Amino acid sequence: MKTGPDISRVASLIGDPARANMMLALMSGGSLSAADLAREAGVTPSTATGHLSKLVEAGLLSVRKQGRNRYFTVAELDVAHAVEALIAVAARAGHLRTRPGPRDEAMRHARSCYDHLAGRLAVNLFGHWLAAGLLAWRKGAIHLTRKGRDFLRGRGVALDVLEGQKRPLCRACMDWSERRHHLAGLLGAEILALAVAKGWAVRESRLRTVSFSRRGEENFVRWYSQAPVA
Repeated sequence: MKTGPDISRVASLIGDPARANMMLALMSGGSLSAADLAREAGVTPSTATGHLSKLVEAGLLSVRKQGRNRYFTVAELDVAHAVEALIAVAARAGHLRTRPGPRDEAMRHARSCYDHLAGRLAVNLFGHWLAAGLLAWRKGAIHLTRKGRDFLRGRGVALDVLEGQKRPLCRACMDWSERRHHLAGLLGAEILALAVAKGWAVRESRLRTVSFSRRGEENFVRWYSQAPVA
């Protein structure tokens, strides 16, 4: 028998269609009740309870009780990263569940990838910062350059606070719809939070779509492209 982590157990848990739908519903970064997740999975509440118990037991989801309801979230960031990587592989292999439509296009333009921004806007930001020398690849990993630090401090980002945490400041995440990288890590999460705090964008409740107003998107692009913000 081979030694080491048993990936088959985790793969089988996520591989069940109902449980996969539950995991995908939680990739918005929020929390959902058991009843919400039953609807997302298309199963009865009692069946959902069994699925959710297995996901919690395996450490893929965490649960908290509030009144009579139990609310579930993705347990750890590495779980979210694993699910997002599977989405990218499925998209590349052509394993798509629905035909493209308006909602699909909105998701491709801007969406949350757990706690950071993904989609066309996020990929454009990543590419612009690489070309401008604010980000750089080093030994296969993405890093913020000194020029990037100066730029972000000038844009009001509290880098000293972010860098004092255990989570990586920058992480490259493969975007499933654009097939290029966007920015994850603490900085990626901070950028999405900033766009929402400034009123440029709204995170859709229970959806991964991030909706930018026309002016909000213009200001966001100005913010990351080193142009004056209106």
